[in-house]
Amino acid sequence: MKNRLKVLRAERDWSQADLAERLKVSRQAVNAIETGKHDPSLALAFRISRLFEIPAEEVFDDEAG
Repeated sequence: MKNRLKVLRAERDWSQADLAERLKVSRQAVNAIETGKHDPSLALAFRISRLFEIPAEEVFDDEAG
């Protein structure tokens, strides 16, 4: 699944560790999501969208359409 997580994180000048701490996940989890190696759970996707104050659809693209 494509996502804008790296861009959103960079806009705030947050490291992967900073974002991980805010989301209460590991830095490795953030890296895996950013690189598309792992899709976040629905709960984590909603936490990410709330943190960045944008709809989940603006963070993630399922490439289905």
